[in-house]
Amino acid sequence: MGFKQNLLKKIEADQLASQVIRSLKTTDSGSRFDKSAMRQLLSLGEFPSQKERDLEIYILENDAEKKKLLVLDNGLAIYHTTLTDVCMRKSPTVKEMLSIRNAFKILNDKDVVISKKEKSVKTVQSMVTADLDLTYTAADIEQIEKEGQASLEGRYTDGVIEALSLFAELLDFEKVPRSFHEPHHRIWGRKRKNAADRTVWGPIVAYAMADNRLQLIDTPIDPLDKTQLDHFRQVIDGQAEPAAKGLSVFTHLKELVPECRI
Repeated sequence: MGFKQNLLKKIEADQLASQVIRSLKTTDSGSRFDKSAMRQLLSLGEFPSQKERDLEIYILENDAEKKKLLVLDNGLAIYHTTLTDVCMRKSPTVKEMLSIRNAFKILNDKDVVISKKEKSVKTVQSMVTADLDLTYTAADIEQIEKEGQASLEGRYTDGVIEALSLFAELLDFEKVPRSFHEPHHRIWGRKRKNAADRTVWGPIVAYAMADNRLQLIDTPIDPLDKTQLDHFRQVIDGQAEPAAKGLSVFTHLKELVPECRI
């Protein structure tokens, strides 16, 4: 895959991992964890899976008799043992439970469990993205600029969002906090500390999906400062001029990207 495809895969893996981790935190038991998103994350890594008894097991590493195995359930445990051992511990038969040795293993899996829950999600996320080639040239960045501009001109919302997401990843932009939220907008910004050690956001890119309007604000905005937040809203509402708007936003973002990463 080329640079753009690799970067999109990283973005997708990061988003899926965050989605699963958020769902794990909704209850102590993890009973509502997002199993579908976890399957998608595992699918990105092309990890082989198999159904054994009532278990859905993914093989993360398969180099020796003892494998690295993830069981897709609320615990999201990663084991370093054999497939047979995992099945016995997680879904034992009556015959297996009659063995005292097996009963001890069923009750205590600390000797074979590498990680659980959030740590396991982060392990899979890291494995999915570890081998992605994210080196790029000026031509790669120009391609993202041109595709974003063409999408904006053609009112192709998904294409605009994809290009902005790619630039956000390259420039360490994040989705802005709730105080910046506007209906039917996608908004990203760079978070940093100002001289007073307060968190400010800037540059900020705002895309109004309903009317296909794209703007960039380069003045740092403190979300706790009413005057600065009012200025942000004035720009969004068209009552104040942004630093860049329309097609020029993509050019501005391109120029912020370090020259190359080879």
